[in-house]
Amino acid sequence: MKVLGIETSCDETAAAVVENGRVVLSNVVRTQMEIHARFGGVVPEIASRNHLEAMGPVVREALARAGLQLGNIDGLAVTIGPGLIGALLVGVQFAKSLSLGTGLPLVGVNHVQAHVMASFLSENGVRPDFPFVALAVSGGHTSLYLARSFGDIEMVGRTVDDAAGEAFDKAASQLGLGYPGGVSIERASQGHDPTSVRFPRAMVRDGTFNTSFSGLKTALRRHLEELPDPPDEKQVGDIAASFQEAVVDVLVLKTMAAARAQRVRDVVVAGGVAANLRLRQEMQRAASREGLAPGAGRAVYGQWGHDCRLGVSLPVWRAVTGRCAPRTGDGSVCAQREKRLVTGMLRA
Repeated sequence: MKVLGIETSCDETAAAVVENGRVVLSNVVRTQMEIHARFGGVVPEIASRNHLEAMGPVVREALARAGLQLGNIDGLAVTIGPGLIGALLVGVQFAKSLSLGTGLPLVGVNHVQAHVMASFLSENGVRPDFPFVALAVSGGHTSLYLARSFGDIEMVGRTVDDAAGEAFDKAASQLGLGYPGGVSIERASQGHDPTSVRFPRAMVRDGTFNTSFSGLKTALRRHLEELPDPPDEKQVGDIAASFQEAVVDVLVLKTMAAARAQRVRDVVVAGGVAANLRLRQEMQRAASREGLAPGAGRAVYGQWGHDCRLGVSLPVWRAVTGRCAPRTGDGSVCAQREKRLVTGMLRA
């Protein structure tokens, strides 16, 4: 079975072809990073217009790289949320048009859950065992999930305000570093002291698996305001390293707490922020300390640095095999509104 997947949730236009749920035949991503860099973040209207221009060429390239024609495809999958509504509409309408014109089945997919499940597309064949806890962390999302099986994924924790990636973007902006912030913060941190500034770690003793990063951003702003002079290059590096350490500490602590509470042995780290080297190192160290029995540590899985690219591939397989019923994972008003919205988008 060959399935074509389409992803336009933010500022990257992507398409992939997956065969039998395991083999990625092609995976094409067209980024808009340079377009949005001068604004210090993604501009939704600009992102949507660029998706309109890129969608057709990206899908054609994905088919070409797979050595296939549209007639060789057995099904379609498309991201229906979460994401920027204008950007999502481009992908959804394109996929609906393909489905209508070809008669191929079309399934909508939650792209954050797809990030989590992309760990099953590991190139080395090493995959997590169910049940496992997954941290999905990116510029727009910071959530913890308990994955019991394909299609049975429950959100057990989430940010109550800002995503970790968004905090990195804002910190980089305040420090005069480039966009995207996560990459700039990590680069500036190299070789600097992560203990030079003691930034707060919010909600670490609240008994939940939720996170918060808005206070951390405020703490950084106040620290910069209290400096007698603008920070020099060394100070910027130390501040960046300290800020990164605060974010990483919270993410690792909450993930391991969830793993202990759910009594799982495997942990998945997914999303764009999973590319952060410090996060990967500290998560691995914490996992090695968190043995459930003597010598039995938890294993950490992730598509380090490539997960956001592979994220478009796996929902294809989950959707067509009937293992991916789009779910929001919580009962909030916003989640219910999103569910109604994306359902309406597919039916319209």
